[in-house]
Amino acid sequence: MMHVPEKQYDAVIVGSGPNGLSAAIVLARAGLSVVVLEARSVIGGGTRSAELTLPGFVHDMGSAIHPLAAGSPLFRSLPLADHGLEWIYPPVAAAHPLEGGKAALLTGSVADTARTLGVGVRPSDEATYLKLMEPIVQHWSTLAPDILGPLRFPKHPIDMALFGLDALLPATYLARRFKTTEARALLAGMAAHAIQPLTNLTTSAVALVLMAAGHQRGWPMPKGGSQQIANALASYFRSLGGEIQTDRTVRTLADIPKTRAVLFDLTPKQILSIAGDRFSTLYRKQLENYRYGPGIFKIDWALDGPIPFTNADCQRAGTIHLGGTLEEIVTAEQQTYDGKHPDRPYVLLAQQSRFDPTRAPEGKHTAWAYCHVPNGSTVDMTAQIEGQLERFAPGFRDLILAKHTMNTGQVEDWNPNYVGGDINGGIIDIGQLFTRPTISLTPYRTSETGLFICSSATPPGGGVHGMCGYHAARVVLRDSFGKDVPVELATE
Repeated sequence: MMHVPEKQYDAVIVGSGPNGLSAAIVLARAGLSVVVLEARSVIGGGTRSAELTLPGFVHDMGSAIHPLAAGSPLFRSLPLADHGLEWIYPPVAAAHPLEGGKAALLTGSVADTARTLGVGVRPSDEATYLKLMEPIVQHWSTLAPDILGPLRFPKHPIDMALFGLDALLPATYLARRFKTTEARALLAGMAAHAIQPLTNLTTSAVALVLMAAGHQRGWPMPKGGSQQIANALASYFRSLGGEIQTDRTVRTLADIPKTRAVLFDLTPKQILSIAGDRFSTLYRKQLENYRYGPGIFKIDWALDGPIPFTNADCQRAGTIHLGGTLEEIVTAEQQTYDGKHPDRPYVLLAQQSRFDPTRAPEGKHTAWAYCHVPNGSTVDMTAQIEGQLERFAPGFRDLILAKHTMNTGQVEDWNPNYVGGDINGGIIDIGQLFTRPTISLTPYRTSETGLFICSSATPPGGGVHGMCGYHAARVVLRDSFGKDVPVELATE
């Protein structure tokens, strides 16, 4: 029998999450032959959707709402709309209900959001919010490339310095500038996306970035489900001549086709199992010491009707933060970090079907939610999560037709990058903010020539934005191909 030589590629991407697909696109646009290897039968990593509960109810298995994707300098430079990606923008980006029917709102403009805060206090929280957020939003186009990239001297040092002074603060410290329960709760709900104690340094950065993204581009959802982000990226990649192979598990380097560069859209745990023996002792030790943060317990519901929030504005929001006051959220996040399971956890909820009728049969609805739990937890948090919903939307439980839950082990089984349920691919605290995954000015490069990392374990970390893949691909082009091909990013 005639031997057919294995096809060779300039670059191989292991993993088809948004970062892997983004890296593949950048390399393909530079004229390289690129293949993406995906272990699952469906591409997308954390951006996948499926009928998890009942027929006709489309649920986002991972990410659901995408402020960073809508504002990504890379995604906005790509013709993703031509490949089927359509964003839906709820009128309220995020709502944070409180006792007594009150709610704090993140809306389209800084001024509109500020006007909902600070009634009856002096100095007003409205003025404080304007002073805090207006400069960030005004300079976002110059700040974003530095915020969404590796540690380096910023291109606009004055703007970055002004942002950094507030961003480095613990969220609890920044919250002292506000007087009202609403303003303090809004900030806490945003900062809790950091998945760590709000007393930690840099937790304010997460809040400021998410609020700025909301004011710049909103907090949209993809029509038809988050799978559409992966599908659009893949479609564009294929239009450039790229190749994607599904059901291709990579256990060792021998499973990878011959190539000049391999990019892993994986976190250190998986990379060590594949290529650990090829790394220097120092580099391998740093990957072994990489830290993962708290995990999540997730629920998807099929509902007989829309969630009956007491505050009407919550019915206009795509995202709801359920956690009560700043003090309650601080307590819950600290308890989780300490290995406990709060009775009243901070819950992040999305209600996509209110704005996207493709998600559920006519008259029915879906809902998506998770709370933070200790890494590796197997505790069922259904009662606690539904308790928070009943607290602010009495009658919610009566609407449940079916539900699907995932503990941290099941989350990791679904996506191995989410080690112990950590959806950020590693904790993003001050100890790893600038050292993801190792201490290096070029964190995408490993100690082994030709092996690179492009996952959320590299800067700028978790979130659907593709910028980890973008920066990794630029390093690959320089290191392995001697190219410094400019990749124009959107700046407005």
